[in-house]
Amino acid sequence: MAPSLTIVGLGPGDASLLTYEASDALAGANEVWLRTARHPAVAALPPGPAYRSFDSVYEEATSFDDVYRRITDAVWERARGPAGVVYAVPGHPLFGEATVQVLLARAGEASIGVRIVPGLSFLDASCALLGLDPLAEGLLLLDALALDPRGRGLIPQRPVLIGQVHGARAASLAKLALLEAYPAEHTVQIVSRAGTVEARRTDAPLSELDHDPSLFDHLTSIYVPAVAPEQDVRSFEGLRRVVARLRAPEGGCPWDLKQTHASLKRYLIEEAYEALEALDEGDPHRMAEEFGDLMMQVLLHAQIAEDEGAFAIEDVIAGIASKLIRRHPHVFGDAVVADAEEVLQNWEALKQDERGDQPVLAAVPASLPALAQAQSVQGRAEKAGIAPPRDRAAAMRALGPGSIELDAAGLGEALFSIAGLARERGIDAEEALRSAIGRYRAEATARERAADASPPGERRY
Repeated sequence: MAPSLTIVGLGPGDASLLTYEASDALAGANEVWLRTARHPAVAALPPGPAYRSFDSVYEEATSFDDVYRRITDAVWERARGPAGVVYAVPGHPLFGEATVQVLLARAGEASIGVRIVPGLSFLDASCALLGLDPLAEGLLLLDALALDPRGRGLIPQRPVLIGQVHGARAASLAKLALLEAYPAEHTVQIVSRAGTVEARRTDAPLSELDHDPSLFDHLTSIYVPAVAPEQDVRSFEGLRRVVARLRAPEGGCPWDLKQTHASLKRYLIEEAYEALEALDEGDPHRMAEEFGDLMMQVLLHAQIAEDEGAFAIEDVIAGIASKLIRRHPHVFGDAVVADAEEVLQNWEALKQDERGDQPVLAAVPASLPALAQAQSVQGRAEKAGIAPPRDRAAAMRALGPGSIELDAAGLGEALFSIAGLARERGIDAEEALRSAIGRYRAEATARERAADASPPGERRY
């Protein structure tokens, strides 16, 4: 089938960078539609065809989405005509060309033939100017128009080349995204008009990336060199490498190197309780700090396991991600739920399927605080229909008048019953006790301070 749509790459700069195939494809056409005539190669394109551009669309449209829609509609209409169409775009047709992707999808659905004529890309010209081997350096290639504002998707320990920085506003948005992942003083390089005689690169600290608007136009890219692991402080991979460095046999930390899973158990518990305390306080800054300390414990255990050849943090992440997907079929599958209660019912059923023949209560850690453990085992046992009968009234009476001789067994039964009563009323017994302790501590501290403020002869504790 003869192609009805020919898409030609004009290369990144001067017409001298046009490929022979591109020159032939252009010269053999009667009419060529240019996405834009604002390209260095256009003035010296092969003579013969009538060259028309969509630049007026850029002036009339209200957004880039509107621009791309209008252009693709116009090209598509001509592609379905008897003569077909030759459509020419800057660079390589498959590098950052949104209109090309839309046209390819339409052509596939309509079974219209497409011929792609490759061209040199901005990547080729930029790497030549930078003296960079993208494969050896593990270069990450991104689009300035698609950067996540929070910097997600950036990998600071790999070099990055950001294309389509077409103006000062795009540069400012790119800077804000980069500052989410890189130090403000990190040096970046502004690559201007690569592939032309005016090509140059300009160094600037990231914080001043957008200070000179004249450096940015439709032929501008930004190169961001990689940072050292100790500078990559805002990414998970950066933290993982810092922990790995602490455990490195050569140059690591003697204390971290001597730690084991057993020796770190107390710290895991301490950090978990400090995180709970931060939650109680409601202080966002302290929560962020304490969650970080807790995450550090998980990463340190994972690194110890990796050093021993047992598992790595990637296995931890894969395990929880797979579990979340598996236990949320109403989100990641076709299941339908009516409300949160049904979600919990499905969750428990899926957990039971995963446990197989394992006892229901085996899933409750014996290391849980006693009140929390009591509530958990009672709830699971009742849901599974295996709850043993208990004389709660007798246990509660054991705490009443005349219970001076109460022994440990009786007190344990009473506490267990109190935990059950709290659970039935939707109260977290552990949290209730923590709150009571907090109130007691506050009152006792206030009394202590009041006593300290009294004359020495009047102090009473």
